Amino acid sequence: MSKAVDITPSGAPATLVAVLRQRADTQAQRRAFGYLPSSGGPVEELSYAGLDRKARELAARLEAEQPPGSRLLLVYPPGLDFVVAFFACLYAGMVAVPLPLPTSRKRAQRQLAAAADAEASAWLTVGSARRMLDAHAAGAAAGPVTVLATDGEPSHRAEDWSGRCPDRTDLAFLQYTSGSTGTPRGVMVTHGNLMANSAAIQEKFALTERDTSVIWLPPFHDMGLIGGVLQPVYAGFPALLMPPQTLLRDPGAWLEAISEHRATISGGPNFGYEHCIRHIDAERAAGLDLSGWRVAFNGAEPIRADTQERFADAFAGSGFDAGAFFACYGIAEATLLVTGAVRGAGARVLTVDGDELALRKRAVPSPEGTRRLVGCGTPPPPPGADRRRRARLCRSRGHGR
Repeated sequence: MSKAVDITPSGAPATLVAVLRQRADTQAQRRAFGYLPSSGGPVEELSYAGLDRKARELAARLEAEQPPGSRLLLVYPPGLDFVVAFFACLYAGMVAVPLPLPTSRKRAQRQLAAAADAEASAWLTVGSARRMLDAHAAGAAAGPVTVLATDGEPSHRAEDWSGRCPDRTDLAFLQYTSGSTGTPRGVMVTHGNLMANSAAIQEKFALTERDTSVIWLPPFHDMGLIGGVLQPVYAGFPALLMPPQTLLRDPGAWLEAISEHRATISGGPNFGYEHCIRHIDAERAAGLDLSGWRVAFNGAEPIRADTQERFADAFAGSGFDAGAFFACYGIAEATLLVTGAVRGAGARVLTVDGDELALRKRAVPSPEGTRRLVGCGTPPPPPGADRRRRARLCRSRGHGR
């Protein structure tokens, strides 16, 4: 196995390529990802070594079939194939463009618009979806696009991979908006952006290799991709992925996965918690053990204090700690995380005059107010801030020059 060499002067990995290569060397058989199908059945698993090997196999194929720096649409159904394809793009120096699998003609048109904007040279998917995507790609304005199925037996060996190491300034992927209110717009995210935001998330969430996560968020969304797929590799803890539709069909399955797999990290938009309140009865809740859930992040849409309070009440008997709620705010233009609450402090709620907020956009505190606002915390410290703080502390105590 060739060694990744993209490291910072301090010796730490400089990109996620080096992070995964290092974990494949030092934690080869530890589970990186599991996938829990909506139909039940056994969990599909990928170790760090398995993910690294599959990523190198596909990266070798991409290097042989696509020009350097090609932009590739990742259009996958839920599963681990997306994870492999995303890391293969990073390994091959290609630019990943994650998009949802089109389920209608209207959504397919959005995909074509994003593909044209990204100047994508190929679409990556699984064999079962290839025929449908072939039909969509044939209508591309710039002419037919190649659709590649990446599952099945690999056509290249892991050893065929070039061993390239991206620079932190290289483009890693394009994060597209849904295009539901206009033409899809792509945010350019570099390898350095990913590392910086991953470090910020780890700092705010206090993540360690002892954590484990359960994630139902779609990986083509920035919260699902960076928070749900890339952060576990960066911080070194196992992640269990679930189909996004599981939450809508059976929210109890989400909490049961947290309970059974002793997840410490999970979450999503406010509606996910609301959906659980409405559709999980007391009898089912009594069978859950949520006592290990220490970070229940809530973001991506307005956070409602009453939802968090009712959720905490409904699942207090299941061991859920209201202090686990972690309000956060993020945007794709900032890679993901912008602000986060103080972990373990619960929700900071400010009651304000609803009319002042609606009419004058002013948050005027009022005990009799009609609006309750949940604080999303503060920005994370800049990279290296903690090291600089420790250095100042050492100097103040006479331990350094």
